[in-house]
Amino acid sequence: MAIVGIPEAIHDFNMYLTGNKLGGITGEVEMPPFESMTSTVSGAGILGEYEAPTPGHFGSMEQEIPFRCINRDYFNMVDPTQPLELTLRGAIQYAEASTQATTYMGMRVVFRGKPKNVNIGTVRQRGSMDSTITLELTYVLVEMDGKSMIEIDKINPTYKVNGVDVLSKVKQLT
Repeated sequence: MAIVGIPEAIHDFNMYLTGNKLGGITGEVEMPPFESMTSTVSGAGILGEYEAPTPGHFGSMEQEIPFRCINRDYFNMVDPTQPLELTLRGAIQYAEASTQATTYMGMRVVFRGKPKNVNIGTVRQRGSMDSTITLELTYVLVEMDGKSMIEIDKINPTYKVNGVDVLSKVKQLT
């Protein structure tokens, strides 16, 4: 279902570790940027140079998971030899254009990776610890209303946008 209206906000979200709801996540999780690797192109017939993105090749992708305070869920995520699968589920609130009614659309983001930075945080009276775990991501899937919007799998070379395999031609040729 396409949103026919005005996206307003993320109404609410939860994060899950291998299907189990995590406790202690803060109210904000910043999504990772997808920075394409590039090749510099220059030469005869080109005025100067430009950076040509190589589809499907991305630089290091990190996902920081912020916790208010350390807890058992936190320590279930810190073993660097064990890959993690985290799922963020959210409800996107929007106003329908025709009726102006408030309605919701599901959003799901799946991350896979290994912890590369563990920051237990700061201990202070009456305050949160602001603990974090940073994952080095090898897989990201973003879905809206059950439809795949983008999928990147660095280990099993996959790059799909709007459900379309961007690398299908490359796979045919190699």
